[in-house]
Amino acid sequence: MEQDTAAVAATVAAADATATIVVIEDEQPGPSTSQEEGAAAAATEATAATEKGEKKKEKNVSSFQLKLAAKAPKSEKEMDPEYEEKMVPRNPDIPNPALAQREEQKKIDGAEPLTPEETEEKEKLLTQGFTNWTKRDFNQFIKANEKYGRDDIDNIAREVEGKSPEEVMEYSAVFWERCNELQDIEKIMAQIERGEARIQRRISIKKALDAKIARYKAPFHQLRIQYGTSKGKNYTEEEDRFLICMLHKMGFDRENVYEELRQCVRNAPQFRFDWFIKSRTAMEFQRRCNTLISLIEKENMEIEERERAEKKKRATKTPMSQKRKAESATESSGKKDVKKVKS
Repeated sequence: MEQDTAAVAATVAAADATATIVVIEDEQPGPSTSQEEGAAAAATEATAATEKGEKKKEKNVSSFQLKLAAKAPKSEKEMDPEYEEKMVPRNPDIPNPALAQREEQKKIDGAEPLTPEETEEKEKLLTQGFTNWTKRDFNQFIKANEKYGRDDIDNIAREVEGKSPEEVMEYSAVFWERCNELQDIEKIMAQIERGEARIQRRISIKKALDAKIARYKAPFHQLRIQYGTSKGKNYTEEEDRFLICMLHKMGFDRENVYEELRQCVRNAPQFRFDWFIKSRTAMEFQRRCNTLISLIEKENMEIEERERAEKKKRATKTPMSQKRKAESATESSGKKDVKKVKS
């Protein structure tokens, strides 16, 4: 009896120990659970990195693209039934541009193909164009027209590399005949006209300097400038005289003329101790010469007006003097006739 009781107690104790071990094993994390958590953590990090990458990519997207994405996140035509009307550029002369575009597209789709004769004529016309002129040649031609003017073909031909003067002349004739067919002709013409205006300005300045210098036998010593109220306090009349005379001597339209003028001032013996003018830059000399040129142009205009006024006075005086001479001649002839009658 005692043995049976001891066996039952041992069995119960063994069962309790087994249950305790099972509970302990359930509480301890196994190797499979740690792997799952590591995979979940890696997936979380990958998701975060992907989100960061997407955010970085979004920073590089331009504002214009973002606006388009906001307007049509999926399908533009599905989200916005008036998509085609919005995408077609608006023309105030056309009430419904989208409809006009569709009609034009229908005409293009329903157009008949070219006949063999028309295809042959098309190929013939294509061979007659300036196929050997590239975009680079065209840009050089436009810049040369801006620099020298449309009529200076010789200098334009020198600027276009690889083209003879005859080729440039032929191309120029066709260009000015059909330039209105170009897409951006307004921009091109504005560029060329700005250059031609600068050329005309240089020509007028050269004429003004020539007229001013021609009034003096020794301009480096005799030239006078009518300052009016804009003489300034920094430059002396001797310095201004030297600048104008040297500018005329070297040539106003030369490249780097003001840098050369600066070197001439430094080498001039009369300015050996004139540190003010010797320390001026080429840009400062250019500004001073522009001021002096405007004064000379104003002076030339006043002289021309005085000369025109004098010519008008002479023109009005000439008929009066002729009339007086005729009257005096008539009187003298009448007196002679009276003397003859008396005799």
